[in-house]
Amino acid sequence: MSKVAITGMGIISAIGNSVEENLNALLSGVSGISTIENIDTNHRNSIKVGEIKMTNLELSRLLDLPEDNNFSRTALLGLYAAKQAVKNAGIENSNEYKTGLISATSVGGMDMTERFFYDFIENEENRRYILINDAGDSSHKIADNLGINGIVTTISTACSSSANAIMLGARLIKSKQLERVIVGGTDALSKFTINGFKTLMILSDTFNTPFDNNRKGLNLGEAAAYLVLESDEIVQKEGKKVLAYVSGYGNANDAFHQTASSENGEGAFLAMEKALKLANLNPEDIDYINAHGTATQNNDLSEGRAIESVFGKNVPDFSSTKPFTGHTLAAAAAIEAVYSILALQKNIIFPNLNFKTKMEEFDLVPVTELKEKNIENVLSNSFGFGGNCSTVIFSKSK
Repeated sequence: MSKVAITGMGIISAIGNSVEENLNALLSGVSGISTIENIDTNHRNSIKVGEIKMTNLELSRLLDLPEDNNFSRTALLGLYAAKQAVKNAGIENSNEYKTGLISATSVGGMDMTERFFYDFIENEENRRYILINDAGDSSHKIADNLGINGIVTTISTACSSSANAIMLGARLIKSKQLERVIVGGTDALSKFTINGFKTLMILSDTFNTPFDNNRKGLNLGEAAAYLVLESDEIVQKEGKKVLAYVSGYGNANDAFHQTASSENGEGAFLAMEKALKLANLNPEDIDYINAHGTATQNNDLSEGRAIESVFGKNVPDFSSTKPFTGHTLAAAAAIEAVYSILALQKNIIFPNLNFKTKMEEFDLVPVTELKEKNIENVLSNSFGFGGNCSTVIFSKSK
């Protein structure tokens, strides 16, 4: 079966507006978690978030969009990262090969529609935002701007969304329905998500501490990241540089609860097992796990037990990078895909910031300092509400 190559990547997050800026922050241990500045919310001083410190107007100008555009923040962030990825892959003609876009989001355009909710009837100027509320709008805006004429679709499976986008893109290449796919995800901070997670009582008022016994909850974040996936045929024909390969993936649903994973991590276990089988790898072949690691009581316990079930007493080095960016919801898996590829390229494991005390339920301790080691395969986990559990394995370009 043909391999799926990654030939480009782009990212914008709370720790940087490019791959290089994100890498520098990861290497220097600089977190992007702060108080909210761009949203007028009653929770401004009671929670911390991973916010991108640019306004929509600033993003629009960077993208050369007219000031009266009807882009949601989700679409702006997505287009910003996707254009980086296409440029990084050296693509000048988006339709030279059969090309598609698989984009993930959970917020969609609600960051704009909630802002003008009470003005729609009276103010015709703001009605243009009604049309952009659906999740698919950001995908079509990105595709139209990039000039993509092939398959364009949107995935929204909560926090595993962009992992599933990567999986679908890889499957479309393997089945030869497409030769090139831009895959990833984008989500902006909004009052809806802030209030929703606040209601669930899983937001932290301090910096998130994944896998710590005294963890208090997650920090929401906003971000976008995209990868360019290409077939072996394109890579060989054009002699393209391969950043890494998508070697395995798996999805499972533990069907346990609307907003919680099963305590034994059954869905996560099955997703990791499926990914290893597809990649034709054994557990001992994994050099680093980029964990979902949200710092909620439920997730870290469930994921930890699943990791133990798969790897037994030989758990590889693992860490969560969410203390850098916050939990970016549908964009999380794409953000962490970029970080997984950087780990492969630089032979570095990024630290699990803020960790102090081992969880009492097991002996798992994340990597807390920047660590150098040879890395051939990275396993990246992403688990969403509704029990949607996804794992992607990235392997080094030989």
